[in-house]
Amino acid sequence: MRRHAETGRQYSSRRAAVAGSAGGNGLDSRSETQYITKRLYNQSVINMQPATLNATFAALSDPTRRAILARLATSEASVNELAEPFAMSQPAISKHLKVLERAGLISRGRAAQRRPCRLEPARLTEATQWIETYRKLWEENFQRLDALLKDLQSPPAPTPTEGD
Repeated sequence: MRRHAETGRQYSSRRAAVAGSAGGNGLDSRSETQYITKRLYNQSVINMQPATLNATFAALSDPTRRAILARLATSEASVNELAEPFAMSQPAISKHLKVLERAGLISRGRAAQRRPCRLEPARLTEATQWIETYRKLWEENFQRLDALLKDLQSPPAPTPTEGD
């Protein structure tokens, strides 16, 4: 049993391993650095080129482009059909489409004079996998924090007196 430095409460060795070491995770500082490095250098980032990931998120950062993607999720559409709901010119919509196309989020076909645009879900899937990896990481961290807070807020164990 150890005593908490601020509250004076006693706690078990499991809790001591969590609270008593560098960073509060039971690791010494060198092990902690290696642990964090391995966690952050995950397989999703290795498999996905940073430029691809950056282009995907840059394309998704604009609300007009997100609306275009939402429309293309239902079916393919021409530039004119995509421009209808927006108060902007066809050249402005074409610029948005070029950004989406460079990011690999859409492709343009050719059917006579019509150039339909269609959603390419592979890049969205890659971005979703990257986000999911970090969601899991943060979820695990929050669960550990919740457990530690619950443990710290529990009433202290009674200490044996010398007369017992």
